[in-house]
Amino acid sequence: MAARDGGVTDLATGGPFAANAFVEAIQFLVAPRESVTGGVQVGGVDEMLTLTANHLLLSFAALAIACVVALPLGLWLGHIGKGEFLAISASNVGRAVPTLALIAFFIAFVGIGFLNVLVALTLLAIPPLLTNTYVGVRGVDRDAVDAARGMGMSEPQIVRRVELPMSVRSVFGGLQLSAISVVATAILGPLASVETLGTPIVSVNVYGQPGLLGASILVAALAILIYVLLAVAQRGLTPRGLKAGRSDAPGILRRIPFLQRQGSAQPT
Repeated sequence: MAARDGGVTDLATGGPFAANAFVEAIQFLVAPRESVTGGVQVGGVDEMLTLTANHLLLSFAALAIACVVALPLGLWLGHIGKGEFLAISASNVGRAVPTLALIAFFIAFVGIGFLNVLVALTLLAIPPLLTNTYVGVRGVDRDAVDAARGMGMSEPQIVRRVELPMSVRSVFGGLQLSAISVVATAILGPLASVETLGTPIVSVNVYGQPGLLGASILVAALAILIYVLLAVAQRGLTPRGLKAGRSDAPGILRRIPFLQRQGSAQPT
């Protein structure tokens, strides 16, 4: 055990044990082994596929609900030019409230289970979507909006055919932030009796260090994969004329910390 404890330190500093730990984590993902406590088989392809499916189901359900709530609200507030305080404050509040605290809070009202974690993850996903959608719509060239209105377009048509296509970059930026946050935070599901890839991480006394590292690798890989897929989708949905540049909304972007990097790349 002492050698193993020393190896954990080596894992953090990049010693020989780091490679062995990585190999053991991969082996845990593909082949079952006896649990640390004994008497039961853990790991292997079957169990990890089941946990991954549950993880993705929970994450996609939360993202879908967040999109249904945040996208129409952000488009409407951005179109009418009101609600800036609400849209921008939502991002700050969403980042300030820990998801673990939300799960513990909802246990008292909803109880443990899928619904509890789903509500908490949905609340985590809404703020980036709402803020980025609002910022994207407000960044659309007002001359283009006025021209569409002068052509006789109704307000819903302006939103659907002008503002939404021209703000797709910002909307997908918020969707990527929400997706990564939700996928990473869904590991807290086991705390409310929802089996996800967080099970080997939370129950390390049963799955051991290989289970913890193996599940962490899967979560990181899922987050990267979803980010790349959304980036490809955003590239495909961005109007051809906007792929060479971005819309400008510097006044609002300066007030939102996680959008400053995107805003700094915009032409002035």
